Amino acid sequence: MTQAQQGTALVTGASSGIGAIYAERLARRGYDLTLVARNRDRLNTLAERITTETGRNVEVLDADLNQQADRARVEAKLREDASITLLVNNAGVGTHTPLLESDVERMVQMIELNVTALTRLTYAAVPGFVARGKGAIINISSIVSIAPEILNGVYGGSKAFVLAFSQSLHHELADKGVRVQAVLPGATATDFWTTGGLPVENLPAQIVMQAEDLVDAALVGFDRGELVTIPSLHAVEKWEAYEAARQAMANDLSSDQPAARYRIAG
Repeated sequence: MTQAQQGTALVTGASSGIGAIYAERLARRGYDLTLVARNRDRLNTLAERITTETGRNVEVLDADLNQQADRARVEAKLREDASITLLVNNAGVGTHTPLLESDVERMVQMIELNVTALTRLTYAAVPGFVARGKGAIINISSIVSIAPEILNGVYGGSKAFVLAFSQSLHHELADKGVRVQAVLPGATATDFWTTGGLPVENLPAQIVMQAEDLVDAALVGFDRGELVTIPSLHAVEKWEAYEAARQAMANDLSSDQPAARYRIAG
């Protein structure tokens, strides 16, 4: 049995992997859906299955978020459709290839998708959320946002942006009825790895989470009102200590005088 109508969730990168699972789970929670991805055939197949299983309305919007015209259509949807109450910024790409072995044009395309598209879609959605006093944004970041040495540096940098952007959005929007969650997956069993040049089968099995488990855990964090959800981190006190140290340092980061260690000896 599905829950009462929750409005519409727009999910990017919805044709497979994490995005497709979010779509299914959200439909079962009572959301109608707008599914965004490049592959229209996959989207249609998913939409038909979700509608059959849940009875929810599912709209398909085939779009390449690296293309300005396509992205503009999704932005317009977010601005104009007042039924949208949740934006899941899941679309993204990554690579394990070291920085100096990577093609800079591909790195720029990665930034366009992971950073620019996510930012523009968020800017399109937020004013309506604020005006209606209700809405939520789920941004899929990565553990490399806090451990950028693990994979390609541009990928880590792009996901660090997603985390910082989410934290700032939460700071600005929490009192306006808009919820924000950043989800930081570790290695997850999706096509992400094959697309990036390293099939997931090459990774140690003990560090790879199934995508269904990842999304289910992330939604538990969403229900609990977490700003940052790290499904793979068992020792949550480590994140709490990290975040507490960051917050404690914040007031000391700007001063009219250099720190004593940087003063020139006279």
